Amino acid sequence: MGGIGLPELLVILFVLVLFFGAKRLPELARNLGRGIREFQKEIKSENSGDKQLKE
Repeated sequence: MGGIGLPELLVILFVLVLFFGAKRLPELARNLGRGIREFQKEIKSENSGDKQLKE
């Protein structure tokens, strides 16, 4: 209980198509992926900076 299942994902996808249109969804997904990668990269560099300070 509490997880996102297939029906919820389909509803979210349907709402996204309504808001942005099917043509813009690939562009939005690409930008979201880039943003997530940037965020993860910053988190890793922040963590490695903390380890260097401890040494």
